[in-house]
Amino acid sequence: MNFIRTSIPDVVIVEPQVHGDERGYFVETFRQDKLEAFLGFKVNFCQDNESKSSKGVLRGIHYQTPPYAQTKLVRVIQGKVLDVVVDIRKNSPTFGEHVAVELSAENKRQVFIPKGFAHGFLVLEDDTIFAYKVDNYYSPECDRGIAFDDEALGIDWILNEDKLKLSAKDRTQPKIDETHDLFEYGVDYYA
Repeated sequence: MNFIRTSIPDVVIVEPQVHGDERGYFVETFRQDKLEAFLGFKVNFCQDNESKSSKGVLRGIHYQTPPYAQTKLVRVIQGKVLDVVVDIRKNSPTFGEHVAVELSAENKRQVFIPKGFAHGFLVLEDDTIFAYKVDNYYSPECDRGIAFDDEALGIDWILNEDKLKLSAKDRTQPKIDETHDLFEYGVDYYA
């Protein structure tokens, strides 16, 4: 596995090694020991989630507040997405900045998203299957989001807004400067 720090160093691209031949391929999609050795801290994933979406679906930008904050490891099993991670740690040198990575069944890339970040993705192909591991269970009381079209974030979602398919909830999320449930920079959420 290859681990690549992004422009926001806590967000990491994971590139698994693919072994292929005329029969198909084999890939280790997750190795806890290697991930933890690279990160320098333990991650205990407790739940796997999966969604299937059509082209143009935008899911996000979501996060959960403590005590149910979540670390995620996300990937695409089928299809392609533009995956977006936003730093929502107050006083962080990269607060409000984002990383956008194309994830696909073809490139097999994954993104490690630590606590303190919000996450969303835009589906770029029909019948895309998106999978993710989380280290905490879903809590409706701690479920939060940020407006996908907040100009302060400067996210280029590639498709025109009239082509996007969003839930009613995701169309009405607050802008980042209107959000009060953000994370504190420098707090060790893994302690």
